[in-house]
Amino acid sequence: DGSSVTGMNPIEESDLVVKPDLTTFVELPFGSKVARVLCNIYEPQNGSLTRYAGDSRHILQKNLEYAKNKGFFYNVGPELEFFMFEQEGIAQTTDSGGYFASPFRDRGEKVRERIIEVLSDMGKQTGIEAEYSHHESAFSQHEIDLNYSEALNMADFSLLYKWIVKFMAGENGMVATFMPKPIEGVNGSGMHIHQSLSDENGTNLFFDPEGEYGLSDTARQFIAGQLKYARESCGILAQWVNSYKRLIPNFEAPTYVSWSVVNRSALIRVPLLLKNREKAMRAEIRCADPACNPYLAFSVLLRAGLSGIEEKLELEPPQRDNLYNVGYQERKKRGIIELPGSLGEALREVEQSELVRKTLGDFTLDNWIALKAEEWAQYRKKVHPYELEKYYHL
Repeated sequence: DGSSVTGMNPIEESDLVVKPDLTTFVELPFGSKVARVLCNIYEPQNGSLTRYAGDSRHILQKNLEYAKNKGFFYNVGPELEFFMFEQEGIAQTTDSGGYFASPFRDRGEKVRERIIEVLSDMGKQTGIEAEYSHHESAFSQHEIDLNYSEALNMADFSLLYKWIVKFMAGENGMVATFMPKPIEGVNGSGMHIHQSLSDENGTNLFFDPEGEYGLSDTARQFIAGQLKYARESCGILAQWVNSYKRLIPNFEAPTYVSWSVVNRSALIRVPLLLKNREKAMRAEIRCADPACNPYLAFSVLLRAGLSGIEEKLELEPPQRDNLYNVGYQERKKRGIIELPGSLGEALREVEQSELVRKTLGDFTLDNWIALKAEEWAQYRKKVHPYELEKYYHL
């Protein structure tokens, strides 16, 4: 019943069909004969079944096929940050730890260890492993990093990852949330996405030993494309009202459209690599959050990057200083623009974007716009505590 799922079909066109994709079959370590398998969505048309235009997994598959036809394979490795709290619906922290906190200040360490055990078991079946785990900067904030994989496999695994984190937190008396900014005044949770292109033999096309910083022309054009289309892509990568409470200065979240080497105040960062550069060369985009739809996010990022290659864009010089401390006039002089500052602003950018429309298709984008316009309208109706505190005595 497609009408029972928000954003899908109206009640008069509600019948849809799901078919299991057995390549996604994964046994789960939560009892005997428990497994996960994802399904592709089809709709009846003229007596036959066709792939459903609103299936975001199908959208990513189509965009990966587009890249493959040009000789590119898209690999991603996301960092999905999350908080673990005491109670459902209340942002009550469980520890006082900070970045890489020691175990006695990190109550969530044992939960993370158990999550990694489960993820490692999943890794044997999916090829995706948990590489690193640590306490993040804010109280009760955590991160488990995954090694890179082909984008569709990683999008599938990202959903499983979030389910496992929430399940294991609940088993240990806590509540996990991937909300971008649950606590005011501290770092929010991001989904930094490490990206590269490879050829059919698995050779990393982002690496050139003779290139500046080890970047190939392909990598530079790919990054330039993502910068060019950053404002219109942002709504897909940060799709909630709350997402833009995270994208503010001084909390290690990007607010300006720029790239850099190492610098975490830039939108796109090229990590400084000292070894294994030919395999590890990549670009990390930092505006996405873990509450986004990974299928749509990876699709838009891929097509923005490929557009840079197709248009043979020149990559601007990297920004080396802390952009949070660079004033407006200096940013204007350098040609540095800002990311959208709210869902409403991001929505307007997406509505006007030819890139996003050709990436997602008319059906999905029009439904997305309608849903987000309603979300933004509902938010604007609310009177917030800040307004009462600030304006009550006017």
